[in-house]
Amino acid sequence: MYMPASFRQDDLAALHAQMQASPFALLASVGVEGVQASHLPLLLEPGEGEFGTLYGHFAKANPHWRELQGGTEALAVFSGPDAYISPSWYAAKAEHGKVVPTWNYIAVHARGPIELIEDPERLLQIVSRLSDQHENGRARPWAVGDAPRDYIDTMLRAIVGFALPIRRLDGKWKLGQNRSTVDQAGVRDGLAASTEPREQALATRMTISN
Repeated sequence: MYMPASFRQDDLAALHAQMQASPFALLASVGVEGVQASHLPLLLEPGEGEFGTLYGHFAKANPHWRELQGGTEALAVFSGPDAYISPSWYAAKAEHGKVVPTWNYIAVHARGPIELIEDPERLLQIVSRLSDQHENGRARPWAVGDAPRDYIDTMLRAIVGFALPIRRLDGKWKLGQNRSTVDQAGVRDGLAASTEPREQALATRMTISN
């Protein structure tokens, strides 16, 4: 990922928090069939390894997993809020007009070798933990154990799990840090005034980061 120094995020807690806030990731790898990519919900275990370990699963019908045998490296991309940035929000527009549009965003890239998991008990642990994470806080949370065990066993035979111990973790917070303070304030105000939730979310992140 192209990484100007002003946009680099190295705080491990902040990186983990972003990954957990946007757990639906793009998992990409390169194999004999070329570049493969799958969109998957991932579970982060922050305390496993130097940068944490990711867990998830493929549908067995998805050919992507077959490209990942033997510890192939994969890249998991977690995308945070993003938005188009209008030059009209910059104070510099009125001063000299030498401004152009850009796009602000937050992204985290996690790389590591894939370990495929087909053992039924380990698969059960993965899907149970994923479900528990997303059911947490609901008035009547659903659990894997609510379904008949023979049905769950059938569903487990239709998936292939994986672990991705993170060997490299990169975060990019492109929030206008290369602009003047007044330009950054103009962008925050412009985004905050929007009716688009993702633009409002980005304005909030700009406020937190400054």
